Amino acid sequence: MARWRTPVPAGARPDGPPQPDEQDNRVPDGRPDAARALTRADLAQALAVCAVDPVSSVLATARLEIAARAGFGAAAGQAWGFPGVGRLEAVCWAGANLVPVIPLADPGRRAQAVAAFAEMARVHGRRSSSIVGEQCAALALWEQLSPHWPPARDVRADQPSMAIGTAPALAPEPTVRRSVPAELGLVLPACVRMFTEEVGYSPVATGGSAYAERVRSLITEGRSFIRVVPDVGGQPAVAFKAELGAVAGGVAQVQGVWVEPAFRGRGWSESGMAAVVAATRASIAPVVSLYVNAYNERAVAAYRRVGFEQVGTFATVLF
Repeated sequence: MARWRTPVPAGARPDGPPQPDEQDNRVPDGRPDAARALTRADLAQALAVCAVDPVSSVLATARLEIAARAGFGAAAGQAWGFPGVGRLEAVCWAGANLVPVIPLADPGRRAQAVAAFAEMARVHGRRSSSIVGEQCAALALWEQLSPHWPPARDVRADQPSMAIGTAPALAPEPTVRRSVPAELGLVLPACVRMFTEEVGYSPVATGGSAYAERVRSLITEGRSFIRVVPDVGGQPAVAFKAELGAVAGGVAQVQGVWVEPAFRGRGWSESGMAAVVAATRASIAPVVSLYVNAYNERAVAAYRRVGFEQVGTFATVLF
């Protein structure tokens, strides 16, 4: 399979002493078979581990880059490293998602890293809404955690990880553009419908503003793309949307691709994604990636028509 390689991201150098939220390590470290909680002084090594395969590690890299710039509080999570002593060989981001990054060829050493991260996760308890990442690492971690954590709501064990590092193979849809902050009221309902359709529940059903704030931040950062058309009453409506959910290490990962049901079957997802790829590569990152459920054969075929190639496989465990 192809490997997309980029340099270790800028901003990975430690700046300042470890912060209090970096010291929460209730698993004894100092053992070669254990993991340890990382501090900002460890982040250059952690980012180097992620740079081995920037596409598969982009979710973790994005959080680590924030931690390197602004601390773990701003990144909203912790980073764990393996082994407990010596140079890092694997890392795991523990925040809203639990994201293992284990680029080790030796099966025995991989198994040690998984066991070490599982030990950390058991001690800290389940705080994440999902385990997601490279298939073997994510599923092996869940295998060890499943006797100790509550049952998963869904296990999506086969998700092709796809990437494109060239111009799209199809003509971009010219009306696809970045949304603007004043359009939050237009974009948010489409995002909620997509999330509910994909995950099975509404992200705003229990109240709170976290989801809306996430959508707002993506719009503000220029990472929300939409195609707007008139609805039956002549009012503007989102017919296609996609977001860059993670941008790091020279890779932008597309998430939340959605087409209004009334417009499906017209190729709007292909031309829309071609526009997202072209705009992203022009100003954000040279490589655009995504992952998709293997059973969604129509989506896989559509992404291939745009020019995406499978470069790995993800798995997601949802809680």
